Amino acid sequence: MDGLECSEINRSELERTLRIDSEFYSKSAIKVSDMLQSRSHDLLTTFVNVSDGNHMGISDCFIDEGVPYYRGQDAGAFFIENSNPICINEKTFELPVMKRSHLKKGDVILSIVGTIGSLSLVYSDKSATCSCKLAILRPKEGKSAELLATFLRGKYGQAQITRFTRGAVQKGLILEDMDQLVVPTLGDGIVEAIKNAVQSAYQIQEKANIHYREAQRTLMNSVGSILVPAESVSVRNISTSFYTTGRLDAEYYQPKYEAIVKKLNTRETVLSLCNLHDKNYNPDAKQTYQYIELADVGQSGDISDVDIQYGSDLPTRARRIVKSGQVIVPSVEGSLQSCALITDEYDGVLCSTGFYVLDSDCINSETLLVLFKSEPIQALMKQRCSGTILTAISKDELLSMPLPMIDDDIQEEIAAKVQEAFTLRKQSKQLLEYAKQAVEMAIEQGEDVALEWLNTVTHEQEA
Repeated sequence: MDGLECSEINRSELERTLRIDSEFYSKSAIKVSDMLQSRSHDLLTTFVNVSDGNHMGISDCFIDEGVPYYRGQDAGAFFIENSNPICINEKTFELPVMKRSHLKKGDVILSIVGTIGSLSLVYSDKSATCSCKLAILRPKEGKSAELLATFLRGKYGQAQITRFTRGAVQKGLILEDMDQLVVPTLGDGIVEAIKNAVQSAYQIQEKANIHYREAQRTLMNSVGSILVPAESVSVRNISTSFYTTGRLDAEYYQPKYEAIVKKLNTRETVLSLCNLHDKNYNPDAKQTYQYIELADVGQSGDISDVDIQYGSDLPTRARRIVKSGQVIVPSVEGSLQSCALITDEYDGVLCSTGFYVLDSDCINSETLLVLFKSEPIQALMKQRCSGTILTAISKDELLSMPLPMIDDDIQEEIAAKVQEAFTLRKQSKQLLEYAKQAVEMAIEQGEDVALEWLNTVTHEQEA
C-alpha cells in the first residue's frame, strides 16, 4: 500500500452532480477545500457575475489590427493587454449578438477549455471581446477584481479549478460548476494593499511599454518611413514570378512588398546576418522542464511565467533548447508578432519547434528583437508565408528574407531602451508575485501577518 492513498466520503458529502472520481477526493483536494471552508469566504458566484464569450463563428472577420478578440491561448499574462490577440473589425464587434461578450475594465477572463486555469485581468477601458473558450468573471459592486485575479492565479484558486474540471478527451470547466468555487473574504486593509500592489505593477508595465515604443521609434527613424503605393496591381511575366520564386499567389506580388524591400536598401539577408539554431533535443521522460509556448510571449517581446512539466507530458514540438541572448521568432502567420528575447531567467529552457531560434554576431539581441517585431519585417514575413490549412513561413523563406544592418550607435540606443523596459517588467512581475503570496499567506497565517509582510516587501522594492 506504500504510495497509495484512500479517502472515505459519505454519500451525503458528494458534490451536487454526485461525482465519484477518485481525483476529486484526493487528500490534496480535500485539504485545500477544508482550508478555504474553515475561514470566512464567498461563493464565486456571490463574488462575480459569470458568463462566457462569443459563440458565433467569426473567423472570417479576423484582421491584424482592430478590436482585440481574446481566445483561450491569449489568457496567461496577468494583464490581458500584454497578450498578442487576433483582432476583429469594429462592425463585427458592434453586432447585437456580440454585446454579451464585450469586456469591461475589472473583468477576469478564465480559460475553461484547453489550457484550463490560465487567466488574465482586464485593466483598461479599451474595446475588447473574447471567445466562448473564456469565462468572463465580472466582480459585483464592492468586490475587488485585483483580489479575485491574484487568488485564482495562486495555489488555492488553481487547485479548485483543477478539481472541478470535467471530461475525458475534451476536458473543460463548465459555467454551472462556478458556484462550487469559493473566494476568501478578506478585510479592507489587506484587500486595499493587494489592489495597490496590482495598480503599481500595471503602472510600471506602462512605463516599460513606453521605453519599448521608444526603441521601436529609434529603429524606424534609422530605417526611414516607408510609403506604400496606393495601387494594388502588379503585372509580372512568368520568368520574373513563378520561375524565380515558385509562387503564383497574387498577394506575394503586391507592390507594397517591393516598396519595403526598396526602402530597406540592403543586400543583407537573415542568413548573412543571423545564426539559426535548429538542432532538436529529446527530453528525458523522467525529468522536469520549463517550456516556452506561443501563449507565454508578451506583447513587447518578454516571456511570462512558463509551465514546468515532466518530459513525458511535454508536447512533441518541445524540441528546442534556447540560450540567453537568443531571439525566438514564430513561424505561423497568425502569431508572427510573438517574437521574444531569451533572458538569463530562461537560459536552457525548452521552446516549441514553432519558433525559429536566432542570434547574430553583428546585431545585438535587443535590436534583433525590435527588428523582427517591426512593421516592415513583419510584412515581409507575412508575404513569405505559404500553406493552406496552416499558413507559415518556411526556413528557406525566412533565411532569404532581406534584413537591414543597423549602425552600432543606434543598436546601443535600442539596447538601452529595451533593457530598461525588461527591468521594469521584472519589477512589475515581482509586485504581482508579492500580491499572490500575500493572499495565500492571509489564508494560511492570517491577514495581519500577510499585511505586514506585503507592506514590508513592497516598500523595500520601492526603495
